[in-house]
Amino acid sequence: MHSAAILAGGQATRFGGRDKGALIVDGRTIRDRQLAVLSRVTDDVMIVGGPERAAPRQPNVARQNSVARPFQGRDVADLNAGCGPLGGVHSALAHARHDAVFVIACDMPFVTERLVRYLLDLAGAADVVVPRTARGYHPLCAVYTRACIEPIERRLNRRTLKMVDLLADVRTQVVTDDEIGEFGDVDRLLANVNTPSEYAALEVSGAFQNHKL
Repeated sequence: MHSAAILAGGQATRFGGRDKGALIVDGRTIRDRQLAVLSRVTDDVMIVGGPERAAPRQPNVARQNSVARPFQGRDVADLNAGCGPLGGVHSALAHARHDAVFVIACDMPFVTERLVRYLLDLAGAADVVVPRTARGYHPLCAVYTRACIEPIERRLNRRTLKMVDLLADVRTQVVTDDEIGEFGDVDRLLANVNTPSEYAALEVSGAFQNHKL
């Protein structure tokens, strides 16, 4: 069994502090798109954010009317405020119900169920399973196991927070762009939205259209 975590605790300074998971992609928020994919992979999906996210969400009108609503996952607090994505991964591993956790940034709209399952299937022989393309490593679309907790804690204590540096401390399985290409266009599968201009570029490119999750 596996868990999954959406890292939602970033400050999004290059996006004016907006919640990037709430951006609309092809009529749905990025977060809803991610939850739809991850709910088909695991029964344990976490949204890792600031401590304020740990409070239960208020029921919406659909729930009050006893109408099924989209899968919501469970909110968990970030145990390492101010420690960036590395702290978020640590929090995900600490809260996870299963040993291996697929971790994704909250601004990646196009990751598919097939790709997630492929990465998780590789976790049995490694502590981290991470894609690497011409753009470099993609540590926020990767799998981490509980074997990473102690190495991450050492780095958190030293405040050496660069995600890719962790890969030298653990058994790492690198997934190449050729492998990822078996599941679709690599650039689209691993696309994220750091800035308003990147968001606009995705819309202009038509990448939001006719994309099957």
